[in-house]
Amino acid sequence: MTKRRAILSGSVFEERIGYARAVVDGDHVHVSGTTGYDYATMTISDDVVEQAEQCLRNIGAALAEAGCTFADVVRVRYLLPERADFEPCWPVLRRRFGEARPAATMMVCGLADDRMRIEIEVYARRGPVADVRIAPVEGEAMLREWRHVHNVIVPPAALSPDEVRERAGRYRLENAYVGDVLVGCSTVRPPERDGSPATVIARVLPEWRRRGIGTTLYGNALAHARELGADAVDTCVLAANEDGLRFAAALGFTEVERYVLPGERDEWVDLRLTVTER
Repeated sequence: MTKRRAILSGSVFEERIGYARAVVDGDHVHVSGTTGYDYATMTISDDVVEQAEQCLRNIGAALAEAGCTFADVVRVRYLLPERADFEPCWPVLRRRFGEARPAATMMVCGLADDRMRIEIEVYARRGPVADVRIAPVEGEAMLREWRHVHNVIVPPAALSPDEVRERAGRYRLENAYVGDVLVGCSTVRPPERDGSPATVIARVLPEWRRRGIGTTLYGNALAHARELGADAVDTCVLAANEDGLRFAAALGFTEVERYVLPGERDEWVDLRLTVTER
């Protein structure tokens, strides 16, 4: 179960009043009432539709940091000082919520600042992700994304951009997305010789774990390992990554070796899966 975690957006209101943009409590994600301020500049448009669009950008950023998308939203509340301002926002709101169809309430009430013309609050529930998109890494933008996930998961072995480019020339690198949100990456190293194992490593960003994404990533990578003719597959997990070790064990990997590289302090665990058994 994910621990309670606060997500801050940088809004000055959060600091002055004492609240968080969102709170993750297990699989429950509560996003505070969010207005149309651009938090980077603390400016706000005069147009209610533009404010609604910015509200949703702010909410989307909070959901992504919580490991969610708009598809996970189950409840939304719209707060507006003027009833007539609501209908012009409908097309913007439908684009975000039209597929998820959350329960919704619209209320007419005063807001904290006369410049605010709409405020939106959402509640989301994290569950298994049915639609994970896995794509081979191509181009510099995807290389940067792959490197970001790798370095978040295994900071002791952080890679430079040049090192990632070199790996892309030798291994199959893939990124995983939920919608347009980056959630993980994988590596498939071909067998070095006939009879030797392939190596498969899947990484899921911490906020997106326990949603079935790792299973999808591993399944896709293992399929590539089978295409390479590997009878066994190795993986490597940082010993401190308890989630990763539990997940590998659940897939049938068994521990082969624990070790610390010369001159380092971090412990690594090598594990192996016999492909023909699965």
